[in-house]
Amino acid sequence: MWRALFLAFGAYTCLLGVEALAIERAVLKQPAQGQRRLIDADEIVPPEWAPWSLMASGAVVVLYSFTIPRRVGG
Repeated sequence: MWRALFLAFGAYTCLLGVEALAIERAVLKQPAQGQRRLIDADEIVPPEWAPWSLMASGAVVVLYSFTIPRRVGG
């Protein structure tokens, strides 16, 4: 179970880094009537270091997940 959890977390982090590399900014739409806003910003601009850091840390976590031993029989 831990192996799959770390693999999923690492893959998600890598994909988030690739997405941050591909976009310049993310513009958020207005919430529907009656819903409250979770953050105050209208747009999110990822810093320059974010894509590479996310992809690198995600790759390290994925490689770590392959070193976790499989549980036999249980």
